[in-house]
Amino acid sequence: MFRLTPAVQHYAWGSTTAIPSVLGTVPDGRPVAELWLGAHPSAPAVVEDGAGGVALDALLEQDPTGHLGQDVVQRFGARLPYLLKLIAADAPLSLQVHPSIERAREGFAEEDARGVARDAPDRSYRDENHKPELVYALTRFEAMVGFRAPRRVAELLADLDCDLARDLHRILVADPNPTGVRAAFEWLLSPTTRPGADDVSAFVEACGRRLADGSPSPRTDRTVLRLAQAYPGDPGAVTSVLLNPVTLEPGEALFVPAGAVHAYLSGLGVELMANSDNVLRAGLTAKHVDTVELLHNVDCVAAPPIRIAPERVFTSTEIFYAPVDDFELSVTRLTDEGQVRVPGRGPRVLLCLEGDVVVSTGDGHVLELVRGQSAFVPASAGMLCAQGAGVLVQADVP
Repeated sequence: MFRLTPAVQHYAWGSTTAIPSVLGTVPDGRPVAELWLGAHPSAPAVVEDGAGGVALDALLEQDPTGHLGQDVVQRFGARLPYLLKLIAADAPLSLQVHPSIERAREGFAEEDARGVARDAPDRSYRDENHKPELVYALTRFEAMVGFRAPRRVAELLADLDCDLARDLHRILVADPNPTGVRAAFEWLLSPTTRPGADDVSAFVEACGRRLADGSPSPRTDRTVLRLAQAYPGDPGAVTSVLLNPVTLEPGEALFVPAGAVHAYLSGLGVELMANSDNVLRAGLTAKHVDTVELLHNVDCVAAPPIRIAPERVFTSTEIFYAPVDDFELSVTRLTDEGQVRVPGRGPRVLLCLEGDVVVSTGDGHVLELVRGQSAFVPASAGMLCAQGAGVLVQADVP
């Protein structure tokens, strides 16, 4: 087993206190948006080896079969298939979509052929992988994911007194199908048709008036106002009316597949995804926006958000099985009642969320993890057991 030092991302939307609270560190005033506990080359975690540390991706290259297991190497190549994160949103994230693996490979090759540097801020495809993801809430977690039914969106637009709402309403009433949703979404975001700041402001003001008068959907109107306050004039605030609102309570999980438009709004959670940093954005951000590519990838079929119910294993562990081959997430709760087995296989990343946990492996290694500490467990370590009092999160490969 190897103790890890995570990579820290200080994105502007991050909370200044939530992740430091998990780590038991003193906030320094900077936003701490994400901790990366993985081997993505753009920000790998560091393995504490007693000699200054080595990046996790470099460690895996030294012995891919031993660290990852022959099965994982055969299926995914000599790389960790997933990326485990802590995410702490204090302000809304961008309106975004993640590509399929086929489109990621094509887009990555196209940008390479055009000579776009892989770390360029205006690059859309930073690797060749898809990025389905699962979020496990540690606090109340607010998000928007996927499209509402077209008729429901039309209902929400019907009594808004502004030209932009009337135009969107006409599109959806004329075609209450995925093609109508796509037409409305593209019209709002495409560079040639997107509404100007004045039209967006009029829409926001109409939502404010409706909210004050007793809105039939106060959550929808409050979301529009919140996004408009964070990103004035951005039509991404208007697109929120088209999207499903989602609230996760602590202990609940949400799966976001490739192609699903989404934006996280607030909250602290564990995030587990395929090992990728491919994010296609269309608004609500100061980062690179690639609306054309997002529209090429987005799935406009209306569908409810995918909540993942856990399965209980070995009494102490809940496993969240995502419908992908790259990862699964387990949460083990220990109560000082002796050693328990932690299910899982292959290369594993552990994160202690609460308490003090002692982890032991089938090959005889023992490691203590306290709140906020993490570790990488190679495939060669075999079966994993834990004891103590605390909460242990594990990422592994199905």
